[in-house]
Amino acid sequence: MPNGRLALAYTCKSCFEASPKRRLCSPIFARLPARRLSYSSCPWFHATASQVDGISWEDPMHFNLKMTRRDTLKFALGTASAATLARWTHTAAAAGTVNFADIGVGDPGGDWSRYTQSSGYGVNLVSIGNAPSAILNVLVAGGGTGTYDIINIVGGMQKPLVDNNLIEELDISKLPNWAKDKNISEFLASGTPGFQFIGYEDKIYGCPTVLQGDSFAYLPEKTGELDSYAALFDPKFKGYVALEDNYTTAGQKTALYLKASGKADIRTPDDMTAEEFKTVIDFLIEQKKAGQFRVIWSSFQQAVDLIVNKEVYVIDCWEPMVFVAKSKGINAVYADPKEGYLLWAMAAYIVKNPKRSPEQEAAAYQLLDFMLGGWYGAKITT
Repeated sequence: MPNGRLALAYTCKSCFEASPKRRLCSPIFARLPARRLSYSSCPWFHATASQVDGISWEDPMHFNLKMTRRDTLKFALGTASAATLARWTHTAAAAGTVNFADIGVGDPGGDWSRYTQSSGYGVNLVSIGNAPSAILNVLVAGGGTGTYDIINIVGGMQKPLVDNNLIEELDISKLPNWAKDKNISEFLASGTPGFQFIGYEDKIYGCPTVLQGDSFAYLPEKTGELDSYAALFDPKFKGYVALEDNYTTAGQKTALYLKASGKADIRTPDDMTAEEFKTVIDFLIEQKKAGQFRVIWSSFQQAVDLIVNKEVYVIDCWEPMVFVAKSKGINAVYADPKEGYLLWAMAAYIVKNPKRSPEQEAAAYQLLDFMLGGWYGAKITT
């Protein structure tokens, strides 16, 4: 786990079993000594958002999106079929299957056997995009509420999901591992900065799985060493830069850059005013029109391909994409930006489906509880 950036499991009991060389637990709230993101090992080190210097919390996506059928038709039709079969773990004796839609970082290498042994259910893992519009489109127009049991996406999207009646409020009494984890009660409870990733209007909707600090990746053979988000907008790399199709990542990293460089007066990048928000959008539109960006990527595999094929030299992306690129022999580096990191958290939501059987519902809750366990967290991050 290079640089120790990727957060591991909530329950540390099993972490050592899954990864004897990486005894780390999460969500670990990061700090930046010498501009380096670090996670502590057990006993856990904790730092609240107010104690973290140089890190911005990802905006919890305070959307006011009430989707209508007409609205969904405005989105690209391709997103309705964005979910494609990635991996199916099922046994002949399994009582059924939980359909699990994931953005690309929640697959424990196809090994759901521990869950299957305890629940009797298999897992059908399906790839889904992370752009808010794509997620809403798949669920509303693409029949996703009747297809998926759980969607595992970046947390913070509760408002549009709840407003459109797409997800269930979680009954945490059905999640034994929830009460065992002091991190959840201390850092993700109502009134804490972390609650914005899992809750809405004092109700809990998302089951947290991973916390991480994001920056960007680059190919040093093409760029030299980089340590600033300024690289995303450097004219030297015009046409060889890619951004994620998600405002809460690309937009806020841009805000971090504009604030640190003095190019814009932005007080708090993770809680911008309407005017500050407009400043960031206008800047990005200007950059796009100038041809700075080769592509705006929208899937895990697309981003990996851009790096591996060296179509871009600098890319706003997630660190696991760099891990994959390295496994393919590419010398890609995940930057330590002087402006700081963007913190985000994964959240798994139970999709609202009135036709789901009580047995299927119970299996979905069992899967969420499994994801709160130490083995799963360690496995998906090593």
